[in-house]
Amino acid sequence: MKTLLYLAPMEDISDASFRLICKEFGVDVLISEFASSEALIRDVKQTQAKLAFSEKERPFGIQLFGNKADSMCEAARIAEDYKPDFIDINWGCPVKKIAGKGAGSGMLQNIPLLIDITKQVVNAVKIPVTVKTRLGWDENNKPIVELTEQLQDIGVKVVSIHGRTRAMMYKGNANWDLIGKIKENRRITIPIIGNGDITTPEKALFAKKNYNVDGIMIGRGAIGNPWIFSATKSLLEKSDIHYHIPSLKERLDICKRHFEMAIENKGEHYGILNMRKHYKNYFRDLPNFKEIRIKLLTSNSLSEIRELFHGIEEMCIKIF
Repeated sequence: MKTLLYLAPMEDISDASFRLICKEFGVDVLISEFASSEALIRDVKQTQAKLAFSEKERPFGIQLFGNKADSMCEAARIAEDYKPDFIDINWGCPVKKIAGKGAGSGMLQNIPLLIDITKQVVNAVKIPVTVKTRLGWDENNKPIVELTEQLQDIGVKVVSIHGRTRAMMYKGNANWDLIGKIKENRRITIPIIGNGDITTPEKALFAKKNYNVDGIMIGRGAIGNPWIFSATKSLLEKSDIHYHIPSLKERLDICKRHFEMAIENKGEHYGILNMRKHYKNYFRDLPNFKEIRIKLLTSNSLSEIRELFHGIEEMCIKIF
């Protein structure tokens, strides 16, 4: 069976521009940046904008977060009107402003309420509902095996699991052993998507072989590195250990296209800010990149950034 590759929903990273770039490189499933249910029902335009997607991005899910059943259900119905392929509930975000209010991974401290809200959302919409979550709140509270059963029983169609607790944030190593235990559970029949520390195709292959997940979600490993999806597919599906990694010149071309799409989709100011998260990986092999990177990270001028790209292109010609 084919192992599906997901781009993890990441705030201010997995926007439409980056999603489309990743789609070109073979990602199978895309999910929106997470949208606040409270903001959505109050018609906040910035949140509404997160729900927009193109037909090229399908299968596509809209991810919601919140801590109130009524708001989550209403937001899910609003999201459904955008005609995504599924609604994804975020029970995994660890950041304080989300989890500290009982949303995201904060709900892992109140499993009965998590189940109740999820069930109400499942019943509120006609399209599939999926869940993204973590192992638990902390080392002493990791109910993920039982929780996955409960989510399946109330009608959740797919569960994506980040192999860390909320207390770990993004530190330490992701624990895939618990994800593997879920796949070993004979009661579980829904797809399980594994997430955490997948930064190379080899790590994806190891996760598939050792934990038998139905899909692999890649987050930070894809930032400025969208070709990780095509390389991973080559390794998983064709056993091609000599998968293609774009040259520096090819990466520059990808980055330039990503940049122009970001400007078109977000406008000059936010497009420039958004791209700053990607430069380090796009140009990680460029000799003496520090000075150029500082300029890329501080410039607010379209013409200056384009000129910097031109300078990088000239360096590529000289080097290669």
